[in-house]
Amino acid sequence: MPTHSNDYWFPAKRYGWGWGLPSRWQGWVVIAIYAVLLAAGIAVLRPHAEPVSFVLYTLALSLLLVLVCWWKGEPPRWRWGGD
Repeated sequence: MPTHSNDYWFPAKRYGWGWGLPSRWQGWVVIAIYAVLLAAGIAVLRPHAEPVSFVLYTLALSLLLVLVCWWKGEPPRWRWGGD
C-alpha cells in the first residue's frame, strides 16, 4: 500500500466518497484499458442482442476497476473539502 500521496495512482475526491481522476500515468493506463475493454464488449456482446451477458461483463470490468482503485488509490472516506 502506498504511503505518500504522490504514490497513489488515484487520489481521493475532494468532496464525497471515492476517487477522482488519476494523478499518475499508471492510473491513466488503467482507465484506458477499462475503456478499450468496455468498447470491445460493446462490439462483441452486442448489448441490444445479449443484454444480460453485457451487463455481467460490465459489472465484472467495473469491479476490477474498483479493486485497482482500492489497491493503488488513496484510502477512501467521506470528505467535505477541508482536507
